[in-house]
Amino acid sequence: MLVAAAVCPHPPGIVPELARGAADELTGLRQACTAALDAVAVAAPELLVVVGSGDETRSVPSGSKGTFAAYGADVTVTLGSGDTSDAALALPLLVGAWLLDRYGWDGPVQGELVARDAAVEECVSLGSRFAEHADRVAMLVMGDGAVGRTAQAPRPFDPRAEEFDRAVVAALDSGDPAGLEALDPVVAREVGAAGFAAWQVLAGAAGEVIFDAEILYHRAPLGVGYFVAVWERHG
Repeated sequence: MLVAAAVCPHPPGIVPELARGAADELTGLRQACTAALDAVAVAAPELLVVVGSGDETRSVPSGSKGTFAAYGADVTVTLGSGDTSDAALALPLLVGAWLLDRYGWDGPVQGELVARDAAVEECVSLGSRFAEHADRVAMLVMGDGAVGRTAQAPRPFDPRAEEFDRAVVAALDSGDPAGLEALDPVVAREVGAAGFAAWQVLAGAAGEVIFDAEILYHRAPLGVGYFVAVWERHG
């Protein structure tokens, strides 16, 4: 059963060693991610499932290692505890592992990648299955919003980007999984919202329950939509 979830973005620049001139600009984002993990920890989950999108759908075992070397600094992280030889964590799980390491998370962790082009129904089904992995499951849901929010973005300005992100924020703020499932997958793909598949997994894990929700961060400091939100089950 899903008891809580933290929704966070995965820009490499959240890691200070990679941020260069934007380190201070992302301080608020780091603080919001810490606050989201605080809320999840209070729910006392038996298992934390870290979810992000990638080239394919697959499980990533606890203890998998990765490095940010490809993004400019050889910062090495490990997803959870254990000892595996996997050194190719996809970016969402790489940043998720960094956030957990920085936080000092010491509970059981499991990584799950979902193909970024997976159908909504498949993502929802996966989320439902993940929520059954323990009596008390929490999720760290990694994903950026739309690209092209400003001229500073890595893609050309897209007038639909901010509108799409507003819809994401409204869905997250409602705590209602139906709001996430109602997001348009075609528009999500066209505006480059990397978190779309992971948000659908969250919807599936939540089922038909409406959660207490709070938005802790919603900005586009680098021209990409970044959200931090917390979902907590009533009681």
